[in-house]
Order: sequence, then C-alpha cells, then structure tokens
Amino acid sequence: MDPVADATEIYRLTAAYEFPWDVTRALELALYRTYAVPSIGRLLAETAELTERTQKRYDDTSLLLDTVVEHGFSGEQGRTAIRRINQMHRSYDISNDDMRYVLCTFVVMPKRWIDAYGWRRLSRHEIVASAVHYRTLGRHMGIKDIPETYEEFEAHLDAYEAAHFAWDEQARTVSDATLNLMASWYPRPLAPLLRGATLALLDDPLLTAFRYDPPSALTRTLVRRALRARGRAVRLLPPRRSPHFARQNWEIKSYPNGYRVADLGTRPVPGVRGCPVRHAEGTAGSTGRPA
Repeated sequence: MDPVADATEIYRLTAAYEFPWDVTRALELALYRTYAVPSIGRLLAETAELTERTQKRYDDTSLLLDTVVEHGFSGEQGRTAIRRINQMHRSYDISNDDMRYVLCTFVVMPKRWIDAYGWRRLSRHEIVASAVHYRTLGRHMGIKDIPETYEEFEAHLDAYEAAHFAWDEQARTVSDATLNLMASWYPRPLAPLLRGATLALLDDPLLTAFRYDPPSALTRTLVRRALRARGRAVRLLPPRRSPHFARQNWEIKSYPNGYRVADLGTRPVPGVRGCPVRHAEGTAGSTGRPA
C-alpha cells in the first residue's frame, strides 16, 4: 500500500486493528494537552461544553473524528462528520494557529504514545499515512499552512507549546473536569488512584501550565512500567480479526440507543451571529467550509 495514496486506509488499519486501545488513549491525551493553551482552554470553559457536559463532549468528539476514519473522506458518513465539525468551529472565533496546533496533536501524540507503550513501534508507512490523513482532514476544515511531514508536525507542536503553554484559571477547570470524567468510568474508590496515574503520564510543561503538583518519581515509574507491560502482553495475542472503532468503546456513554452522525456535537447559540465568546482583538477566526 502507498502511504500517500492509501493514507486513510493505512491509518484505519493502524487505529482499528493494530492499536485501537492505544490510539484512543493517545487522542484523549492529545485533546487534553490543548487545554494548556489559554486561548483554547478559556474558550472551552466559557462554552461550558467540557465542564457541564463533559461526557457528551468527549463522546461527540471521539465519534466525529472516528467516523471519518471508519468511512473515509468521500463516504456520506465521513462527509457528514466533517460538515458537523466545521459547523461547530465556525460558531466560535478560533484562530488558524490554534486549529493547526490541535491538528498537530492528533498526528504527534499517537506516535509518541505507541512508541513508548505500544506492542511495537509504528512503521514509517504508518507514520507517513497518519500525517497525510490529518493533512487531508485539515484541508477539509479550511486550516491554512498545515505542516507537510510528520517531522514538521512534531516541530510545530513543540514550538507552539513552548510559546503558548501558560497558567489560566478557566483552563484549569476544564482540565479538572476532564480528569473527573476519566475517573468516573471506574469504581468511585479508585478515583484518587486513577487521577494520580493520569498525572503521572503528563510531562512537566503540562503539569506546570495547570499548576498540578508533580507525581513522585516512584508513581511515574510504576504507571509507565505497567503500560509497557501491557504492551508486551498484547504482543503475545493473536492478530485482531475485526476492527474496533471508537463507537465500540465502553467509555462512550451518551447514546445507549444509538445516534445519527448529523446530530452529534454542539449547535450555534440561537440569535447569536459569529462567535458567542469574546476574544482579544486581532484573533483570526477559522475559515473552514463544510465538506
């Protein structure tokens, strides 16, 4: 298979057959770390989507992104998912820089996670295909100046975080709500343990931006060794014979009776033109168009 011409099919094989659990965890971390950019964290706090409707926002984001993976860019379901993504983003004043940064996290964080904790490292074909898949998604979203290669995605992500990660009180509320959501998926007595384990996976710039006390070296070592042990155990399992998509994840809880892709996500505030959340002057909004 060609990593450019067959990029989405290769990415589908990677995400749904080879590493479904790892890709889910990595994309959770990818979206989570974007909150440390104050312009992103404040917007999410002011819309209340990730503080008052945390589970639904998590579900909708996962389902919309994964619909494109499952059905491709030209299929009806994939086009509907992209249309919903663009409709939501056009309701807010989001800069191209922030949109491009979020796109970078989708490319970079899965590779970093899988290389650290997966049952094998990603092949070069898989790395190239991931970058091409998300470049295509970015073009459908109208994002400008998208990096060309994985290495460019990674360099842009690191530079953007070094320049923009900072403390913001509203962003911290979004972070806390997300950590609480993840803990809620498990028995309540485990919540403190799970919060500590999640913090142990965060790098120091992220912990500093949110002003979390860093976990002990022992906690970090135990958590990361446990994930690497899981990867070694998965290596012994037989190859997956059927795909596992995000809609099959037990963490998706908002739609016990099913859903329509066209109904996912947020809707513009009635009677409000443009962005219902005010930002500093000079912030360029997204120019994405429906697919």
